[in-house]
Amino acid sequence: MRRDHVALSRATGFGGSVLIAAGGLGAGALPVGIPFFAGGTNAQIGLVAVYSGLLLLVLGWWWYGKTGHFNSAAGRDEGGGGAADGWRTLALWSAPLLFTPPLFSRDVYSYLAQGQMVDAGLDVYHVGPSALGGAIADQIPAIWLDTPSPYGPVLLIVARLIAPPLTEHLLLGVIAMRLIAVGGLALLAVATRTLARSAGVRPASAAWLIVLNPLTLIHFVGGAHNDALMVGLLAAGLAAAVRRRPVVAVVLVVAAALVKAPAVLGLAAVAAIWAHQINGRFPRVRATAAVAGTAGVATALITAAAGTGYGWILALQTPMSPHNWSLTSGLGRVTASLLDGGISATLARDVWRWAGLLAMLIVAGLVWTYRAKLGPVYGLGLVLSAVVVFGPALRPWYLLWGLAPLAAAAVDQRVRQIFAGVCVVLAVAVLPDGFAPDANRVLLATIGGLIGIAAFITVRISSVLLTRAGALAQEAR
Repeated sequence: MRRDHVALSRATGFGGSVLIAAGGLGAGALPVGIPFFAGGTNAQIGLVAVYSGLLLLVLGWWWYGKTGHFNSAAGRDEGGGGAADGWRTLALWSAPLLFTPPLFSRDVYSYLAQGQMVDAGLDVYHVGPSALGGAIADQIPAIWLDTPSPYGPVLLIVARLIAPPLTEHLLLGVIAMRLIAVGGLALLAVATRTLARSAGVRPASAAWLIVLNPLTLIHFVGGAHNDALMVGLLAAGLAAAVRRRPVVAVVLVVAAALVKAPAVLGLAAVAAIWAHQINGRFPRVRATAAVAGTAGVATALITAAAGTGYGWILALQTPMSPHNWSLTSGLGRVTASLLDGGISATLARDVWRWAGLLAMLIVAGLVWTYRAKLGPVYGLGLVLSAVVVFGPALRPWYLLWGLAPLAAAAVDQRVRQIFAGVCVVLAVAVLPDGFAPDANRVLLATIGGLIGIAAFITVRISSVLLTRAGALAQEAR
């Protein structure tokens, strides 16, 4: 009956995705100025539907993992663990999210605006979307209207290709950016299996933890985040490295870093992998020099192809929201309030950010010390996770930066369980419109979550009863 349970768990997740997509029509990050997307009752019903679906998707994912026996040990995949089953599940759980308004964030509108700005000849690294104006700029929160782009030239190349022909068709632009994100997710899915085999981890276990993860699906597909492209390129680069294609690996990792800068840390992992593959004296020095030289050439060529210049280097200093989820920013705000004006909030945040940087360096130092035991891919996952936890900006989907290599390389089941649990918490932490919650909407979300849990319990009880009935029928024959 295991196959029946796999099918039921897959169907449960699919039902959850359908509810999330349907609820997004009323409660998502809806475009401004399109009469069809109105608030009011539709938003309230949509919020309940999204959270009902979210809990169904999370619980279906848990059930699918349990039924498929996705432990980390290498070996034959049981139950629903085959590659074909994984792709089928990914398609089912992703498809409903493709054609709904943006979910859990409005960032995709910024990508489209920046693509139009580049096409119009505006310097996205010096002016914000307010310089563009129009329907796309109307979709962007006021706090970001005058903020230059924090993204690299690879994203701008993609956005420039998509945005101009879709100026009058906003939702088609969103779907196009979402398909780019799905492409990144597909890259991640293929690369994860390669990396997992190399690390002695069961490929299906790795795919379950990162590719089928509800946090991945709702933010990479539903939110159409450029992080999907960054993580997909990074994983593909690491996979190329373990398959002894170091130059391809460096180019892919550079492309990932020219979407979002944190991926540049992947070059250290590529250098470490390359060093183990070459003979002769000073392999680490030679590999590092080769990676640095190749990365420099690739960066110059990609930047030249984008035609946006090197303003992206200064864009690394683009300010973050002072109220983001960052641990160090939060501690800075608390410190400033406790001192009651004795220290400015800006100074407090700066002190804690330097402390966060120190914490990152300590983690990196420990990873370097135990590099032989951890391996380059696992070590990269730990360092990227430290960057997320101790960095100056934090959003739930940032956790996926480090989880991608960890899912493929972490053999310790406790590490995998901790990350899975954190993902579950973060998956329900952001409302579908991407804005801060209030008491009424938290209540509606809670009601929706309880409905989802009740529906899941009903399915589980029904599956147990059907299993027992089938067993009794066999005994009676």
